[in-house]
Amino acid sequence: MNNSRIKITEEKLLSDNWYVLKKYTFDYLKQNGSWQTQSREAYDRGNGATILLYNKETNSVILTRQFRLPTYVNGNQTGMLMEACAGLLDKDNPEECIRRETEEETGYKVSEVRKIFEAYMSPGSVTEKLYFFVAEYTKNMKVTEGGGVEEEEDIEVHEIPFKNALKMMENGEISDGKTIMLLQYAQIHQLLA
Repeated sequence: MNNSRIKITEEKLLSDNWYVLKKYTFDYLKQNGSWQTQSREAYDRGNGATILLYNKETNSVILTRQFRLPTYVNGNQTGMLMEACAGLLDKDNPEECIRRETEEETGYKVSEVRKIFEAYMSPGSVTEKLYFFVAEYTKNMKVTEGGGVEEEEDIEVHEIPFKNALKMMENGEISDGKTIMLLQYAQIHQLLA
């Protein structure tokens, strides 16, 4: 954090109940040369990784479905969200994290994962950067039922034909940003037919 146009003047902890929410007051040097004082809140939940598992033989992808409270309070009637496997890095590097999360959530133990890009998902208020991966899977890589290992997790695992996943994205059944990005990557790069 070394930008001469930013001077943080106050950092106030608002919450550290689930993750960390802070309010920052800072002076910002505008393009016209004047300084302006601004305040913003930033939610720090750590960085994460996500993956699209795809099978070229069956032209299918593995997605998960689980309850997401923020979507429920914002109008998703069931709160259930179809999404790509993902998790927080904790102390792991992105590749170790996504291998662990893939096995815990989906039950597949993948050997080869390929990083495709990184992205900030909601940079106006959340510090999280996501590392995006893709990996091929086969039936013999299934080692457990998946569903998550933490007590709070109740994750459904779905194998979906790729064409159906694209239709679900178009009609709004898939509305998760990271999942849409991964499906579009797979489509643009012709990972599946």
